[in-house]
Formats: sequence, structure tokens, C-alpha cells
Amino acid sequence: MKILPAEFEGHTIRRSYDEATELWWFSVVDVVQVLTQQTDDLIARKYWNQLKRRLSMEGSELVTNCHQLKMPAADGKQRLTDAATAQTLLRLVQSVPSPKAEPIKLWLAKVGYERMQEMADPALSLDRARQIWQQHGRSDKWIQQRMTGQETRNKLTDFWRGHEIKEGQEFAMLTNIIHQEWSGLKVQDHKAIKGLQNQNLRDHMSEAELIFTALAELSTRQIAEKNDAIGLPENKAAAKAGGRIAGSARKALEDQTGKSVVTDANYLPPNRIKTLKKAPKP
Repeated sequence: MKILPAEFEGHTIRRSYDEATELWWFSVVDVVQVLTQQTDDLIARKYWNQLKRRLSMEGSELVTNCHQLKMPAADGKQRLTDAATAQTLLRLVQSVPSPKAEPIKLWLAKVGYERMQEMADPALSLDRARQIWQQHGRSDKWIQQRMTGQETRNKLTDFWRGHEIKEGQEFAMLTNIIHQEWSGLKVQDHKAIKGLQNQNLRDHMSEAELIFTALAELSTRQIAEKNDAIGLPENKAAAKAGGRIAGSARKALEDQTGKSVVTDANYLPPNRIKTLKKAPKP
């Protein structure tokens, strides 16, 4: 998770970006504080707690769609706080009578504006990505493989959305299963080997790592489609089977070449690499 605070009319709203699911998560109490126009965050927290109880009694799914994430508190420490996606918050705002309701809804919608543009015209997304990777010195061959892999990923997540898999935690869980089956590592462990922290793992993969990731996700989708996998248990089975196919291919290649497909290579700037190496272990 990458923490990137945002500003709304002078108020700081904590938010976190989940690279695995490509979703923004916002601090609910920060948004509630804006809506209630309170300067005291304690009052905003009490308001949110009362609202949660009411919504739960009404059987609303809004509360269950919130997740607890660690975000920096006023004392600087990382503390668990309720967080929600922009989609959930847009519905939640309707439960709070406030003159700030429309402005905050527009602000939340703006966060996803570029994404909506790209959904309407996928070429925009590809052009933006290509330009960024070229600026960072990626080869045309690497860029083509990265884009092909992203297309494969998008088709898989589209399948999940249509087969009762919830975005967020369940997407991340299935992604981790696939990754562990093909690479022998959890996503976080793979990032650690490369010295990554908040960076997107796929943006620092070698050509071979990208190819095997794509093979694992392609295999997963095709198996899930064949079995018409619905819900988490059935898609977990497809994820394991699909990842295992790519894992077997990886081992076969390593046996022939004597080289590991998974490497510690990355595309971090040299000064960033030095900083990471000098950082003390937690």
C-alpha cells in the first residue's frame, strides 16, 4: 500500500493506493470530518461510529465494504482506520446531510477521472504508460511485453468482477496465489528481493518475469472460464492451477539454462538503490 495524502479545501484526507488491485482507499473519518465540518477529529470519529451502528442496523453493505488499513495518525504513528474506495464513499456521502456533500462527491469522482477516460478510450491508458516507460529508459521490447501482460491482467480481473469476486482484498488474495504458484514467492517477498517498497512490482520485472506472470494469469483465466468458476473458493482453485502451469514452465526453463527466472534486478535510480541498501532492518 502506498500512502499519498490529498487535499480538499484545506483538509488533509488520507488515502492509500493498492497496487495489486489498482484501487484508492480513503480514510472514512477524514471524509466524515469534512462533511460534518468539524475541526475536532474526535467528534468526527464519534459521528462515524454512530453512523456505522445505524447503517449496520439497517442492513447496509456500506459498512462491510469498509476495511481497516494502517494510516499515519496525528501522533505520526501508523494506526488502523476505516477506509473505503471512492465508489463506496460516494454512496456513504448520501447518508450524511451536509452542504459539503456535492463538493466532496465531485472531488472523489475527479480522483477516478483519468481512469474513466481510459475506460472510455483504452488507447489513452496505453499511450500514457508507454510515454512514462520510455522516459524511464525501458526498451521497446520490454514495453511491449509489459503492455501485453497488462492486457492479460485486465481480462482476468474483468472475469473476476463478473463472477462474484470482490475488488480489494479478494483480488489481492487471488493475485498472491497465482504469483506464489508460478514464482515460489509471495508478492511482498518478490518485492523485497528487488529492494522495492511502494513501487509497482511489474514495473521492475525482467522480460522473463513478465512473460511468466502473463502465462500464469492467462492460464488462470482460461481454467476459470472452462469451469465457470464463481466465488472465491472456485477461483482460488483456478488460481492455483493456472499459477502451477507457469511454475512448471519456469522450472523447466531454469533446468535448461541454469539461471533463475526470478531476479533481484530492478529499475530503481542508483541513488534510490543505495538508500534502500543502507536503510536499517525493521
